Amino acid sequence: MKTKKTRVLVLYNQVGKDEYEDLRKVDPLSLGFKTEYPIHVSTVKEEYNAIVKALRSEGFRARAVNVEENLHKLETLLHRNPPDVVFNLIEFFHDTSRLEGSVAGMYEIHRVAYTGAPPFALELCQRKGLTKQVLLANGVPTPRFRLLFHPTVPKRHGLHYPLIIKPAREDGSSGIDKESVVYDYSGLTSRLEKVFATFAPPIIVEEFIEGRELHVSILGNDPPVVLPIIEFDFSEFLPDHPTIISYAAKWDPLDEAYHRMHSMCPAKLPKRVQKKIEEIALRAYKLTGCRDYARLDIRLDKNNHPFVLEVNPNPDLTEGVSFMESAEKAGISFSETLKMIVEFALQRKPVK
Repeated sequence: MKTKKTRVLVLYNQVGKDEYEDLRKVDPLSLGFKTEYPIHVSTVKEEYNAIVKALRSEGFRARAVNVEENLHKLETLLHRNPPDVVFNLIEFFHDTSRLEGSVAGMYEIHRVAYTGAPPFALELCQRKGLTKQVLLANGVPTPRFRLLFHPTVPKRHGLHYPLIIKPAREDGSSGIDKESVVYDYSGLTSRLEKVFATFAPPIIVEEFIEGRELHVSILGNDPPVVLPIIEFDFSEFLPDHPTIISYAAKWDPLDEAYHRMHSMCPAKLPKRVQKKIEEIALRAYKLTGCRDYARLDIRLDKNNHPFVLEVNPNPDLTEGVSFMESAEKAGISFSETLKMIVEFALQRKPVK
């Protein structure tokens, strides 16, 4: 008798045209600078189909569905013929990332097992100011900051320059560009006006940690394990771009910064420093309620003191990029990592 395959429903939300489709029409030679990486990157649909293919190779009965911000469609998928596991890749709903946790709440209501963080962790980590307060209250170092609801700040604001200004409720480096780091009061007030004109408050003004930037990925629950750490190399950045992962450097293959930022994995760190980073990352992972997998953005100052910038539950799972790069360096293949994440969720499958 054949064993019934575990049904995995890979859910994502894509509305409108995928901007990466248009990149297929761009000639790299027309950009005016030498490209280091391909500009014809995978579309959202291609990335999620790759996840489905990998899950099938591990013996799962997997399929991907785009819910297209259709709540009725989502409810139907969860109610009529619920899968064994939802692989949750929905990061926004109704064009806002603030509803990411609400979607996870739908899985809870329908008693369907799902991968990744629960609603509490998703909602908490969306509120960067509150996350930083939770970390600080529990002894996890994070840069000193002020949370602003209006684009005014006194000259004597209590923070030390340089400062970085960023939206407090956005994901994926949204709102961060080469002008985000400021060095005096004039630059601060000018930048605040621009950010408040584009993004809803609150806005974070944070002390900029001049030093090394790391991505620290964590996999699992009992116990969670820190994967090999990634360090970013900004040495080829142009002089007008601070050493930060801006939105363009992270996501825009048509921007020169995208091709001037490189990564190294594993990062070359003294054992004592690496141990401290791992301890801090695991503490932040548990404090914020993350589970299955997450990625933390951490900076080391010039004295090798680590500071947690952000906690990212349910990070990008593109093969060979960031989280998956760390997993592969740990000897866990793309498909094996996805299998482990599904198995974590299966352990929580409600008894009906």
